[in-house]
Amino acid sequence: MSNVQTPIDTSSWSPAEKRIFELKSNSAVTYSYGTIQQLRFEMAMRASTVAAAEALSQSGLQFATFSEAKCNELYWNLTESGGFRIRSDTTPAAGIRDIFTNGRKYATECATATLIVIYKAVLDSINEAVFNSLYSDLLLYDWHPDDHLPLIGRTGIHNSYPGDLLYFKNPDFNPETPEWRGENVIKIDDNLYYGHPFGIVTAERIISGLNRNRRPGSFRSAYLTDDIITPDYLYLSQFAPDMRTNIFARIGVQYFVVPLPKS
Repeated sequence: MSNVQTPIDTSSWSPAEKRIFELKSNSAVTYSYGTIQQLRFEMAMRASTVAAAEALSQSGLQFATFSEAKCNELYWNLTESGGFRIRSDTTPAAGIRDIFTNGRKYATECATATLIVIYKAVLDSINEAVFNSLYSDLLLYDWHPDDHLPLIGRTGIHNSYPGDLLYFKNPDFNPETPEWRGENVIKIDDNLYYGHPFGIVTAERIISGLNRNRRPGSFRSAYLTDDIITPDYLYLSQFAPDMRTNIFARIGVQYFVVPLPKS
């Protein structure tokens, strides 16, 4: 029997999920998914990433170099290198949530802040017990994600979407302040990004801030690079509570659901 194509029903999706879905659907690039659940998981986690970035920007999280980093030691142990390692007498989920609740007790730089957002989005997208099991020895430090948080890199900034991890490079940063060599950000919307400590601002604001930290005499501007990093949504989707494996979906120029033939 031939496959039947039917439109994807997004009526129960959140406005943020629908918007991201429409952006990807209208792209000239075609994105394929093994199941409708995998597609929905990505849209939901992207929306959760944006929400987590907005929440972290309001949490009171402070900016600091690794040598001056601090954390709430009820949940985390501060490592010699300035990272946060989860205490054995609490859970990773509780530790992540505390950063958003008691942000003023924490200080770190932009890369760690970006990963905190991603971990919160994962926590909001999968079962909490599974989260605690996957990240039982969680370390928050620079650009060092856990093995169970695989990241995928690609290029093509014109095909970036809310929830993507992007990077502003400051090629002539002042060697005396290497923390301003660039800014890791999460895309929120068109020309709107979350970057610590800037908050949620435009590209122009981030570039202006980086340019104030160039080496003396330099006039070469900071810029948004073409690099895009995303969590491996396919890998993470296997931990979603409602994961099933019987539908194929594609979004891009067109989108549809293809039920597998009955045996």
